[in-house]
Amino acid sequence: MILLYSLAWFAVGLVSLTALVWLVRHREVSLAVREDPPLRPGDYRPAAECDTADWPMISVLVAAKDEQAVIEKCLRTVLDQDYPNFEVICINDRSGDDTGRIADSIAAADQRLRVVHVTELADGWFGKNNAMRLGVEAARGDWFCFIDADCTQVSRQSLSLAYQHAREHGSPFLSVLPQLVADGFWEQVLQPVCGGIMVFWFRPKRVNNPKSRAAYANGAFMLMDKKAYWQIGGHEPVKAEVNEDIHMARLAKADGIRLRVVQNQGLYTTHMYHGFKATWRGWTRIFYGSFVSRGRLFASLAMMVLMGVFPYLSFIGGLIAVLAGATGPLAWGFLIAGGASAFFQQTVLLRFYPLTGIPTRYVVTYILAAFICTAIIINAIRKVGGRSAVTWRGTTYKGKQRVG
Repeated sequence: MILLYSLAWFAVGLVSLTALVWLVRHREVSLAVREDPPLRPGDYRPAAECDTADWPMISVLVAAKDEQAVIEKCLRTVLDQDYPNFEVICINDRSGDDTGRIADSIAAADQRLRVVHVTELADGWFGKNNAMRLGVEAARGDWFCFIDADCTQVSRQSLSLAYQHAREHGSPFLSVLPQLVADGFWEQVLQPVCGGIMVFWFRPKRVNNPKSRAAYANGAFMLMDKKAYWQIGGHEPVKAEVNEDIHMARLAKADGIRLRVVQNQGLYTTHMYHGFKATWRGWTRIFYGSFVSRGRLFASLAMMVLMGVFPYLSFIGGLIAVLAGATGPLAWGFLIAGGASAFFQQTVLLRFYPLTGIPTRYVVTYILAAFICTAIIINAIRKVGGRSAVTWRGTTYKGKQRVG
């Protein structure tokens, strides 16, 4: 009985600690917004007002597999950029739909766009990595900008602002993080919570610090100097990685290349996944491909349970006990600690959700998302080490092997 009572008070102390952690995160959000503000239109001089001699040629590379629904908007908004010296290379990666035809029709009317058609996957290579490798072989630029096909440039300045930001900060490797478009209920519920796990492990302040080992990049928009790209070996070292962007960032950081990530506000958006099933599969792939060990996945699982689920269970349990007539300090301890933790959590999320592009009204669904995200992490743990396969864009991978 004494042991159970002690464990109960330990649980109250744990919930109280989560309340303190959520309170501290208010400061972290404030510092992040002040020290590393999002990149916005107007942050730098328009390209038309600058000396064109300062603008090296950039090759924008877009890998597309079965992207007929989004490829036209992606390519046209890239071609509409105000950057004065760029080319676009679309790599049609074995698409079974009209992706290639759409890209070819746009290229026929704009000589800045070239289309590379991939008919088969090279041995030992995963799909997107192989496509980008072939795109680089055709590229003529001094810088490479890797962009996902589901991205829409909502500003004509995305490319020019990214280059000026990279030059100002002396960064040969810049990743501009996306603003999310989420149409359905489940997308808007799950995206910010799953994304929050990535922010926890790959905080921009640490990534941008050359003295820190933290490394991260998002393949939706990666701008790299050609020399830096080849310094890390191009896509060859990551040819069998599901999340090649993060692994390239790790290679760059380890080799002394100045890596930088920055949020964007009003530059470009991406619609990562459509519906619950796609969101589940997509984030399973991201978690299992991004974390190098089960240890970090188990730590993420513990964090999600402790920080996301436990405060609400504590509050509800304490509330039920008090309503049932309990008057002891233990019941009130659960109620107050859980309530404080949930309150501080919700107020932090009210500041975090706008950074992701998700409406703040979805903050109240966090507890639901926390339960589902916990299950996604468990699913990712099953796939690490190749015990379970993952299918992405019609190709099945198991561990670092392509099996179908």
